[in-house]
Amino acid sequence: MSFLDTSHKRKSAVMTSIIAVIMLLLMFLFGLTYFDPPKEYGIAVNFGTTDYGSGNKQPTEALKPAEQSPDVAEPVEQPVEELMEEVIEEVAEPDAAPEEVSEEVITQANEEAIAIKKKEEAKKREEAEAKAIAERKAEAERKAEKERQAEVERQRVAEQQRIEKDRQEKEAKRKNLDALMGGFSDSDGKADGGEGDDNKAGDKGKVTGDPNASGYYGVGGDGSGGNYRLGNRNALNRPKPDYPCNEEGKVVVTIYVDQSGNVVAAEAGAKGTTNSAPCLLNEAKEAALKTKFNKDAKAPPKQQGAIIYNFSLSE
Repeated sequence: MSFLDTSHKRKSAVMTSIIAVIMLLLMFLFGLTYFDPPKEYGIAVNFGTTDYGSGNKQPTEALKPAEQSPDVAEPVEQPVEELMEEVIEEVAEPDAAPEEVSEEVITQANEEAIAIKKKEEAKKREEAEAKAIAERKAEAERKAEKERQAEVERQRVAEQQRIEKDRQEKEAKRKNLDALMGGFSDSDGKADGGEGDDNKAGDKGKVTGDPNASGYYGVGGDGSGGNYRLGNRNALNRPKPDYPCNEEGKVVVTIYVDQSGNVVAAEAGAKGTTNSAPCLLNEAKEAALKTKFNKDAKAPPKQQGAIIYNFSLSE
C-alpha cells in the first residue's frame, strides 16, 4: 500500500490500531452503567381509594362502602362566604410577626439614639476640654499680669526709696554745710544789704554758692569747671563762665591761641555740645576768651584747641 510504504508509517499504523482496540475494550468493560428502566425520583405515596383510612392491612381492591352509624352526623356543607371569613380571621389572629417588626424597629431606634447620645457626650467632652484650656490660659494671663503689676509696683517703690534716699542725703549735706558755715539757715540773720537781679529784697543765690559769682542758677559751688585741651600747653588762668539761665549741658568751645598764650578767637557750640542755649554759648565763649595759656615759641602762630564747659543744675 502506498500510505504504508515506509517502516515508520507501518509502525504508526500498528500502534494506532492497538490503542484503538484498548480504548474499545476499556469502554465495554468499564463504561458508564445505567438502569433499565431508569430510576424515578419523587415521593412514594401509599395505594388507596379514599382520603381517609385506618388499620394495618393493605387492601388490593376498592373497599365496600361502610355502614353509616346513627350516632354520626352527616357532614354539613358550610357556605363559601363563612369559610372565607374564618380564613380571614385566622390570618388576622397571629400577632407574632407585627411584634417582631415592632421589636426590630425599636431596637434600631435604640441604636440610633445610643449613637446620637455618644456623639453628644463626645461633643460635651470636647467643649469641656476647650473650656478648661481657655480657663487655664486666662488664669496664666492673669497670673502674668499680676506679676507684671507687682514688678512695676516694686520698681515704683524702689524709685521712691531711691528718691527719698537722695533727698535725705542732700538734706544731710545741706545741714552739715549749714552747720560748717555758721548756720545760715538757723541763724537769726544779722547782716545788712542784699544782692540779686529781682525787685524783691534778699540775697539771691545758694548757701553753697560763691559770693563772688554772678550766676543765680544751679546748686551752688564755685561754678562749672572746664576741660582745657591745647596740646602740651597748660592753662594759667581759668575764668569760670557765669550761669545766667536755667539750662544745663555741655558746651564745647573751639579756641585759637598765639605763641604768647592769649586766646585770640573762640567759637562756642563745636561738635560734642549737648545744649546750644544762647545763654550757655555766650558765657562759655566769654570765659574762653579770658583764658590764658603758657608761652611757647615753638607753637604755631595760631594754635587750635578746645575748652569744654559742663553746666549743671544739680549736684
